[in-house]
Amino acid sequence: MNKRVTLEQAADLTRQWRERGLTVALANGAFDLLHVGHVRYLQGAKALADRLVVAVNSDASTRALKGPGRPVIPEGERAELLEALACTDAVLIFSEPDVRQVLRALKPHFQVKGTDYTPDTVPERAELEAWGGQVVIAGDPKDHSTTELVKALAPKP
Repeated sequence: MNKRVTLEQAADLTRQWRERGLTVALANGAFDLLHVGHVRYLQGAKALADRLVVAVNSDASTRALKGPGRPVIPEGERAELLEALACTDAVLIFSEPDVRQVLRALKPHFQVKGTDYTPDTVPERAELEAWGGQVVIAGDPKDHSTTELVKALAPKP
């Protein structure tokens, strides 16, 4: 099965999984310069549910969030890297400034965020609670950062 899906395909998949009694988690982010912190976050998200859908910020939304010069890796390649991970079941690219539209379409059991959040600081929390979904924090302490990695790789003056 090809893991890359559109939002509509992901919504159909999650509906089918729920009908089979499976739980669904959604993780999202830019995933620029994939690193061990990303992998631990996604593995933690997968451990919470039977199926994991990963929503990847498009190039435009990553640039809006992270600033000029980002992303380093184009959206298609970032999605392809995530598809290659055993813990992912579906990967989609989204262009909106936040993941609310994806949440509304998929209605996952869990929205999983990294340890740089708390359940109270997740912006989309109310969206999930509207249908009984739950915000969960997963991954290791925020010891890894793409932003810091980009700075470390930049030429020194």
